[in-house]
Parts: sequence; structure tokens; C-alpha cells
Amino acid sequence: MEYQVDAFPVAVHSSAELGELVRAVRRSQGLLQADLAGLSGTGNRFVVDLERGKPTLQLQKVLDMLDLLGLEVQVVPKPARLP
Repeated sequence: MEYQVDAFPVAVHSSAELGELVRAVRRSQGLLQADLAGLSGTGNRFVVDLERGKPTLQLQKVLDMLDLLGLEVQVVPKPARLP
């Protein structure tokens, strides 16, 4: 799935989708993975793993990375499903 960075809010349902979103936002800001790693104080491996959707990354580091990119997590109820 290719994210359009001008189409927010976005529902994310998996670590892979979050990684794709992070990649799209990073690229839209003209940053390389190494740039983002340096700005966030993490290693390049963390950025690569995040963008690949690795499900076992440390949550606080992920939230810090999202904040650095100008993103935030909001938890809202899902729309009701029909039985």
C-alpha cells in the first residue's frame, strides 16, 4: 500500500502499514534513512526495521520517531460492524 502524505488521518492496522507510512512521510520530508537515524539518536538499523514493519520494536522509540516526523498516535473506537 502506498500512502499519500496529504491524506490524513490514516488508519494503521499492522506494523507493516506503520512502516510504509513512516517511509512515505520520511521521503516527503526529503530525509534519508541515515538522516532520520541521526536526528532521532537511533541507529540506521532501527529506521530500516521500523520501515520494514518489524513488530518487536520498542514502542517508546517508535513513538519518538513518529513525533520527530510530526506524527502522533490517536486511539479511537472502530466503527461498529454489522453482525
